[in-house]
Amino acid sequence: MFLSCGDSLFDMFIQAAENDPLRVVVDGVAGGSPMNVAVGLSRLGHECAYFTKLSGDVFGTRLQQFLTINSVDTSLCIPTELKTTLAFVDKQADGSANYSFYIDGTADTSMTEDELPASLPDTIRVLHFGSYSTAVGVASDTLKALAKREQDNRLISYDPNLRLMIEPDLDIWRSSFTSFAQAANLIKASDEDIDALVGTATGAKAEELFVADCFNHGAEIVYVTRGAEGASVYTPDGKSASGKSKPVKVMDTVGAGDTFQAATLHWLATEKHINASGNIQGSVDIEASLQFALDAAAVTCSRFGADLPTLADLQ
Repeated sequence: MFLSCGDSLFDMFIQAAENDPLRVVVDGVAGGSPMNVAVGLSRLGHECAYFTKLSGDVFGTRLQQFLTINSVDTSLCIPTELKTTLAFVDKQADGSANYSFYIDGTADTSMTEDELPASLPDTIRVLHFGSYSTAVGVASDTLKALAKREQDNRLISYDPNLRLMIEPDLDIWRSSFTSFAQAANLIKASDEDIDALVGTATGAKAEELFVADCFNHGAEIVYVTRGAEGASVYTPDGKSASGKSKPVKVMDTVGAGDTFQAATLHWLATEKHINASGNIQGSVDIEASLQFALDAAAVTCSRFGADLPTLADLQ
């Protein structure tokens, strides 16, 4: 069983109203990077739970419904009357997205350490963390404490997924990265994440330095995504592989990285590479794992919003 932790928000897609520049049309979709990962794993056939603080407002109740419809266990979620985070998404011509977040004092950034479950069910073998909840508000310290507490018994998956429009201070993100990387077995980051964390002044060596840093912290496998340019995977013994996904007509890229993460975890679990102690075991076919994740992400790119694929979609 998987447990994903962190963000709970609505992505509000905006577009100009026809023939009226003073109005916009808004289409809201349930989202949040680690929530997408939870839904993605469930759609791929796994038992998955989610840990966050869920609002009782109009958006929070719909997030609860969304998770329930997608068979994600919400029994560990914390109820609150704080408002739900909203992310307004302005889609660009190439399918990429610009975000504006409304996040001050919202539910998912307000989890405190005393609200952590005293223990987790033994059936949970993997914990996933990522995005702004790992670096913003008291939730950041709470999730760090959970990762540190569980790292010796369960596999820790981590995607920094920087959101500089929420937290522009790179030192905070770098500190957060260090804390989670010290607990993580599997780390996935985008090239944009790496440029921000390592610095563009390092040039072509940024990725090399980032991967080396991940392994110095104890990671067992590292994936780097580059959007339309594909992705690479690295292991501490010096093995690596690169690939590209099958071409698709891109609707937008929202949720593509989360799909990659969910598909990677699915592949490792299905191929029995996650042992009872929470480590990656056996000789991983890194090329196969990479291609599966890339192809899954391509399906999401061909759809509106973070609409992650089922196993049937991929077969």
